Amino acid sequence: MSTRIERDSLGTKRVPASAYYGIQTFRAVENFPISGLRLQPEMIRAFALIKKAAATANASLGLLPKRSSRAIIRACDDVLRGTFNAQFVVDVYQAGAGTSFNMNMNEVVANRANELLGARKGSYRHVRPNDDVNMAQSTNDTFPTAMRLACLLSLPRLVESMALLEAALRRKAREFGGIVKAGRTHLQDAVPVRLGREFGAYALAVKKAREHIEQTARALPELNLGGTAVGTGMNTHPRYRFLAIRALRQWTRLPLRSAADLMERTQSLGDFARFSGSLRSYALELIRIANDLRLMSSGPNTGFGEIDLPAMQPGSSIMPGKVNPVYPELIDMVGFQVLGHDATVAYAVQAGQLELNVMMPVAAYNLLQSMHILANAGRVFASRCVSGITAHHDRCESLAGRSLALVTALAPQIGYLSAAMVAKESLKTGKSIHELVVEHRLLGEQAAKRLLDPYRLSRGV
Repeated sequence: MSTRIERDSLGTKRVPASAYYGIQTFRAVENFPISGLRLQPEMIRAFALIKKAAATANASLGLLPKRSSRAIIRACDDVLRGTFNAQFVVDVYQAGAGTSFNMNMNEVVANRANELLGARKGSYRHVRPNDDVNMAQSTNDTFPTAMRLACLLSLPRLVESMALLEAALRRKAREFGGIVKAGRTHLQDAVPVRLGREFGAYALAVKKAREHIEQTARALPELNLGGTAVGTGMNTHPRYRFLAIRALRQWTRLPLRSAADLMERTQSLGDFARFSGSLRSYALELIRIANDLRLMSSGPNTGFGEIDLPAMQPGSSIMPGKVNPVYPELIDMVGFQVLGHDATVAYAVQAGQLELNVMMPVAAYNLLQSMHILANAGRVFASRCVSGITAHHDRCESLAGRSLALVTALAPQIGYLSAAMVAKESLKTGKSIHELVVEHRLLGEQAAKRLLDPYRLSRGV
């Protein structure tokens, strides 16, 4: 492999000649061969936007030569197009705070800018990674700013996915609106409910989770960009942060603003803990809904058998004809992973000391991964599972009519203890509640029929 020699403050090293990254990135690759995982494309895009905004602001302030700034901006645009995604090679588990990833970006942009100006990669003749691309910046303000941008740029896709799932559940709520089924609490017989009401409640839970995520995301546009190392803004022009954020706001159409206290923004990752917590809450709701669907579709002959999920693939390598609830199972696994990601984010958030939290790379990866898998899972759950659910009307009504909890409707008429005795006798003899109350002359035929009508009892308020 052809190589070139580069120098940094620790000495010299050979770097692949074709690489757009440089010596500091190469050191990180050698130092941290941990997982093979890379920070997501959203982080690459966010960092490229920051470098472009910094170059724009510094040039307008007369601090960066126009020729250099134009080359940096063009190089950032190439990164934004995804042209150089393969050049971002630093492992997620890297030096604290994300310095290695920041330098990976600085070197790729610098080498591309030099190439555009006619210089060879690694020469840094016209544009230097630290002095020019990283001008007025530190990892400590660029990395958390990139985290915020990446989450905000990823948010519409997640919100759209949640809206699709909510809409699919609402359609099923309308479709199943007249179907009565047995309610269950503690996995025991409870008073009748409408299948449509159950699906309507699921839709509302997804809506509330979406609103919670959007609400916690409202803190993310507050940036510490311009705070540099510790939030004091050392080595920046007083107007730099406002010009850079204005450029980011213009390009992203996001309501970005400078933090009132740059030091607090640099010290604390609390906003990310709250945002991650809202993703966890959504995951918990998804797990609950998926498990309900698994129960209601269980069988087909020996379980609840109240609904059918779309048959997507054979369910067993040994039992012919078996079809499993693959999408609810998928949702559970995605949900469990999100819970693990949230725990990692929580540990990272509490691990800051004094002026900086150095655990940002792992927090960023886990946050964005949660958003990514939740968005994908919600979309396929809505389109390939929920939309195709069918109900077994007769089975639902049969189980509703056999529920021992129907005696609840009799308690105001015959008393709690008498109703409990009827329930016990029904369980022992197999006779229906209706038969027994008429047989024991606790109620007349018509009164019993009216009081024990599952459809009437499931009407709700």
